[in-house]
Amino acid sequence: MFCRYFCFFSLCLFLPTQRRCSLGHISDLHGSDATSLPGFENLTMGYNKYLRPYFGGEPVQIAMSLDVASISSISESDMDYTATIYLRQRWTDPRLVFHGNKSFTLDARLVELLWVPDTYIVESKRSFLHDVTVGNRLIRLFSNGTILYALRITTTVACNMDLSKYPMDTQTCRLQLESWGYDENDVIFTWLRGNDSVHGIEKLRLSQYTVERYYTLVSKSQQETGSYPQLILQFELRRNVLYFILETYVPSTLLVMLSWVSFWITLDSVPARTCIGVTTVLSMTTLMIGSRSSLSKTNCFIKAIDVYLGICFSFIFGALVEYAVAHYSSSQKYAAKAPQEGPANELTKEMEEVNITNILNSSNTGYERKISFTSIEISSDNVNCSDLTMKTHEKIKCVLRNKMHRIIGYFTIQNPSNVDHYSKLLFPLFFMLVNVFYWAYYLYF
Repeated sequence: MFCRYFCFFSLCLFLPTQRRCSLGHISDLHGSDATSLPGFENLTMGYNKYLRPYFGGEPVQIAMSLDVASISSISESDMDYTATIYLRQRWTDPRLVFHGNKSFTLDARLVELLWVPDTYIVESKRSFLHDVTVGNRLIRLFSNGTILYALRITTTVACNMDLSKYPMDTQTCRLQLESWGYDENDVIFTWLRGNDSVHGIEKLRLSQYTVERYYTLVSKSQQETGSYPQLILQFELRRNVLYFILETYVPSTLLVMLSWVSFWITLDSVPARTCIGVTTVLSMTTLMIGSRSSLSKTNCFIKAIDVYLGICFSFIFGALVEYAVAHYSSSQKYAAKAPQEGPANELTKEMEEVNITNILNSSNTGYERKISFTSIEISSDNVNCSDLTMKTHEKIKCVLRNKMHRIIGYFTIQNPSNVDHYSKLLFPLFFMLVNVFYWAYYLYF
């Protein structure tokens, strides 16, 4: 029966006006019960596709539903996602009402003869309608004048992302459907069954994300030319962090632990400790460059992974600096204890003998003055600056000299071997504390 109706319509559509017929005539020819023309008589006689249904009256109710077939790519660098959807729109056109309780699926090319909504995708960068082997469109006509219009569309839609918590982030993206030219006085957009109007999105398996939840909204877009109806599908994507843990977090943590090996090597093993420090620094630098190469266009963001890599690099560099400080202090201590040799030593001995001879030949008063002067020069940190015989500027110099000696004493390493001893405990302890604060902040705040 459907084939007979469809063949008849195709024949009548392309016949001249004076030879057009009605479905009732064909029915009479076949001896079946007569039915009126299922909307095609209006289409061929007085139907104007440039005027919406209820033109000049109430707005057209357009109910929509969609299936999300796939989300092929989500680009952080371009701030967009690409999705393939099946968009279905339903509305009623009283000009296409016919008697009966049947529905007819028409050739998609006949959509050019009907009025259809001017729905478009907001913030779409690129979109196209699939046309293999023919245009992927569907037109179905019901007896009460309801039209089902379905399309298969692939679109790339902008999605503003906040990458400050990358890769522990959750992104919220939207798919917005809006009327281009008809405002809310002409058309009204509604979801066919609320949240149940969207299918397929919960079954998606994405490479880096998991769909947390989705929901539908009905809104309006206020423009300068009017208020336009808008439907919104909003969905949340949570990034799978396991890949980044294995790819970045674990290697960087192991490099930090490798830098601690130098604390168990003696200070005399200069090549071994230097090699470990320089190797770990270079490896960490390479890891940081590699992690940022995939997001080269979003370097303006300070991401969570950048913070962690910066922390690891600081600890590795600190281990290298720790050895430099310990080795320098050790060399200075040994140089101070080592006996002086050569002409300088002989000259010093001669000067000491001369000084002793002079002291013995001098008077007791002169001897006491020299001893007092020597004690002031050698142990300046114990100088009594409250002497009444000292002038004001001398007292100020004395106080400043004492303060400087105390400050230098605070930073003087008495035993360089203790530096490694304390580093074995402090470096792991501080690294663990920093990790606790890092993961607590980015996972729970």
